[in-house]
Amino acid sequence: MTTSTPAVRVARLSKSYGDFDAVSDISFDIMPGETFALLGPNGAGKSSTIEILEGYRDRSEGDITVLGVDPQHGGLDWKARIGIVLQSSGESGNATVVEQLRHFAGLYPNPRPVDEVIAAVGLEAKAKTRIHKLSGGQQRRVDVALGIIGRPELLFLDEPTTGFDPEARHQFWDLIRSLKAEGTTILLTTHNLDEAAELSDRAGIIVGGQLIDIGAIGELGGPAARTPMVRWRDASGARHETRTDSPARLVAELAADAGGEPAELQVIRPSLEDIYLGLVRRHAATTSNPENAEVLA
Repeated sequence: MTTSTPAVRVARLSKSYGDFDAVSDISFDIMPGETFALLGPNGAGKSSTIEILEGYRDRSEGDITVLGVDPQHGGLDWKARIGIVLQSSGESGNATVVEQLRHFAGLYPNPRPVDEVIAAVGLEAKAKTRIHKLSGGQQRRVDVALGIIGRPELLFLDEPTTGFDPEARHQFWDLIRSLKAEGTTILLTTHNLDEAAELSDRAGIIVGGQLIDIGAIGELGGPAARTPMVRWRDASGARHETRTDSPARLVAELAADAGGEPAELQVIRPSLEDIYLGLVRRHAATTSNPENAEVLA
């Protein structure tokens, strides 16, 4: 990274709708060239946060800069520096893929070549097809193409691979990696935790409008949340499971005691999804019953 100034700075952001607090006093920075995932259940406050950063919604409190500009006052020059892939854009008109991209390319000062973008999202064979005749997954690829055509410094991706088959999803991941290699800053929201783990440098988890954890993908939840689980069945058929920081040693001891590999032996290292679900459940438990906080800590 060439600068220590954040591409996105969020300080004590809050957003209320009447008596309902959608976002409550959250703070985080995103550095230039970083891919940052904002994760959380439906209704957690992710959409409100993203829409505020994009300049589509006003905040109730807090200080924000996006590429050095307050989004509430961002003009056309600022908007030309960001790309947005909404969860659903409604791009299903009579224009062909290439016509739509050429139109949008004309709105930016330094767009990517249209043919290059069509190839990047895997739509070469559909370039002259009218968008309303594309499948849902292919229309989603058009959304992504429109988001990157302007060569954005900052790209917002909201559930970008919805409707993608596994092969298309992996092709999209390669595209995002190439954008990151070019220095694009990316803010990603997704319910696909494998996607977040594959693409992101850091993540923040928001639940009930509160940021409950933030950090590098490999550090979320703290060391305890990443302790491996060893499961096996003993000679009598009873099932056992033990968390341990030394799974290889435990497996060796079990094998020695059993005179061979124990039945149904598994060594499970917590995935990002496991850690995410644990954090969300812990927050729900401590929110509904604060006395659980010490027990679950």
